[in-house]
Amino acid sequence: MLRRLTLPLIVLAAPANAATSETQAWLSESVTIRADPATIVTLDSSQRARADAASGGEQFLVRGAIDHAIAPGVQLGGGLAWLKSESDQEMRLFQQATFTKGIWSARTRLEQRFFDNADTASWRLRQRVQAAVPIDSAKQWTLIAASEIMFHLNRARASDKTGLAVMRHQIGLRHPIGKGVDAQLLYMRQQTFREARADVVAHIPWLTLSWRM
Repeated sequence: MLRRLTLPLIVLAAPANAATSETQAWLSESVTIRADPATIVTLDSSQRARADAASGGEQFLVRGAIDHAIAPGVQLGGGLAWLKSESDQEMRLFQQATFTKGIWSARTRLEQRFFDNADTASWRLRQRVQAAVPIDSAKQWTLIAASEIMFHLNRARASDKTGLAVMRHQIGLRHPIGKGVDAQLLYMRQQTFREARADVVAHIPWLTLSWRM
């Protein structure tokens, strides 16, 4: 699993080639409900302030997922998401497998994305690796470091490209602020790879509030 994390970090160290930069700000809310000892239901929403209207403008996303443990440290699940931007809207189905061991977690997610301006579904593969490291003896503060790579598997629209589409790197802190409530503040660098155009690199402060029920 360490090898999976190493490659994105190496790519992060290299300067973007002819990339344009923008600044965004994300706010997310998440509720996790344990339906039974092996099943977790997650509901989350995200508001994304983005200045670049040419790439879709501001976004709102709401998502629901169910994950079921099939073995220690292994969950299978899936769900449904809806995303609305200034330029289009999207309905998304996804299936995922999540693996955890110690401070490490890895998630593989396959998405089918249905846009209102495309006749066929866009298929996207996402691979995420994260480390969560407590940094105090009381385990009240946790350092979060994560990388995620997204691949487009087909062309649903003429502007789409196949292959590597998005790369995200995150670092920040998580801290409990109440009973069953955590706050997580990250810096995320997101690079969007575009065909025959300059890549877009976004610098994003991202605040997430999470409730566990």
